[in-house]
This record gives sequence, C-alpha cells and structure tokens, in this order.
Amino acid sequence: MSLFEVKDLSVRFQTPEGPLNAVNGINFALDKGQTLGIVGESGSGKSQSMLALMGLLAVNGSASGQALFDGGDMLAMPPAELNRIRGNRVAMIFQDPMTSLNPYLTVERQMTEVLELHKGMDRKQATKRALETLEAVKIPEAARRIGQYPHEFSGGMRQRVMIAMALLCEPEVLIADEPTTALDVTVQAQIIALLRDLQRDFGTAIIMITHDLGVVAGLCDQVMVLYGGQVMEQGAADSIFYQPTHPYTIGLLGAAPRLEHSGETLVAIPGAPPNMARLPAGCPFSERCPLADAYCVSNRPLLLPAANDPTVLRACHRDALVVMQKGWRSGA
Repeated sequence: MSLFEVKDLSVRFQTPEGPLNAVNGINFALDKGQTLGIVGESGSGKSQSMLALMGLLAVNGSASGQALFDGGDMLAMPPAELNRIRGNRVAMIFQDPMTSLNPYLTVERQMTEVLELHKGMDRKQATKRALETLEAVKIPEAARRIGQYPHEFSGGMRQRVMIAMALLCEPEVLIADEPTTALDVTVQAQIIALLRDLQRDFGTAIIMITHDLGVVAGLCDQVMVLYGGQVMEQGAADSIFYQPTHPYTIGLLGAAPRLEHSGETLVAIPGAPPNMARLPAGCPFSERCPLADAYCVSNRPLLLPAANDPTVLRACHRDALVVMQKGWRSGA
C-alpha cells in the first residue's frame, strides 16, 4: 500500500464568469522516500492541486476526489482532524518565503509554535529542536540568527528557514512548491542538494512542484506533466526525460537550455496557455501543438499507457513513435 495516494483529484473555482476547472482528475501514488515532480507552465494547475490536498484553497474553490493518507481521506476530513496532520505529518514549503513568513515574529517564535502545537513541547524544548533543524539546513551561525526577523535573511536563507519549518515535525510527506524560484543558480543547487540529503536522512516522500526541468532531473523519481489542469504525460523520470512521447513534454524539453546542446537554437512553444474558463473541447494543447489535426481539436484524449513503454501514461491521439520522430523541429 502506498504512503500517499491521490485519486481523481479535481479542483473547481466559482468565478463571476462561471465555473473554472483548474485541475481535472489527476492520480498518483507515492511511497516512502520517493520524489514526484509535477511540471508545467504557469496556470497548469500544479499549485492548486497541492493546495487542495492541504485544505488551503481560496474560499471560492472546491476539491473532489480522494487524498488517502494513513487510512484517511484528507479531502473529507473535518478541520480539526486535518490540522493534526497538516504541518505535522504532511508539510508544505510555500513558493514565496518572504510572504509566507510572518514579518512581525522572529524565526524562533515561528518555529517553536509549530512544535508547541503539534508535539506538545515547552518553549525550551521547542527552541532546542528549532535550532537543531536550522543547523541541519545549513543556516550559518544558527544560534545567533534564530532570534532574527525574516527581513534580516537573504532569499536563500529564508528558503532554508521555510524548509526547516516544514521539517520540524519530521513529516512523512513534504510538498515543495517552487522551492528554488527567484534564487540564483548556486543557491538553487544548494537547496536541491539539501532536499536530497534530508530525504536520505529522514526517508521523507517529496512532491516537487516546479517549471524547472533541471530541478526535476536532479531530484525526482517520477514525473507528472500538467497542461490545462490535465495530465499530459506521467511516468518514471528517466523515461520522460530520455524518451518523451507527448508533444507538450517534447516542447518543454526542447525549450530548456542544456550544456551539451551549446550553440543550438532553443525551440519555443508558440502561443500561450489556454483560458481555463474556456478550455478547448478536445485536447487542451491542440491550439499550440504542431502535430494536432481536426480530430485532436474536437476529441479529448484519454490518459493511457504508451505503446512503446506501457509504464508511461500519455494523453495524446497521435502515435507515440510518430511524435518522437517528428517532434517540434520538423512540424506535422
């Protein structure tokens, strides 16, 4: 049995223009020590799917499906029961540490209240544990800096504080929402190495939300590619990176710079992501896909095993081998 299993997760928002389906029926299972990477352009539904699991959607949002953890469904739990799990056994690193940390409280107070609430520690015990966790995430001079406020930390150090807060209770599942956004490449590499080390030491399962394919390649076992709130391709990271079978995945990889392809022209995906309130009747990627035809525009593809690799799921009407051969450079 998987540690964490999500079944048919959908997220809908009520807007003045009508209902908006942000996420449409995603499924995945995560075992102890595994990492799932969720990738896609902005607006693809990555963050909203995870906020739904944590019960943190906006007031006009609702979620359906199941999020099974330790015999319970997080989507159906009463708030009091969810609070005992959230931040304790399932934790989340939010995208922007500057807005996620309280500017009026010291780092020490923000960390100790987590332990007082979930672990019943007194202030002295909680401070000792908080300091140990800051040292584990490589905060220099942690004993001095624990008493400082968030604005006294650099962007990379604030991100480390957010990671430390998420790890205080040694969660079994850690959701990391764009943990390297707006950080320079050196700090990005340090954060990824830190997550890898912490996963090795604690056996934590990680869900990594990102648009950075380099982050996925360096950390993830499984990959889910989202577009228009739907799964386009899903499978082992090696399969997705070295034998992608969906036009959108091929487009994402072709638009990512690589050292071994120095001097080659990057192939951008034309157009823009779809309006989520008015998704196409067929494949959501059909308006931007170089291989789409009239059938793709009017018929939504099912997420099925790829003919060339049954362990990979893909939602595409075109044959996987044809897509791999034509890709983006030669067109349809």
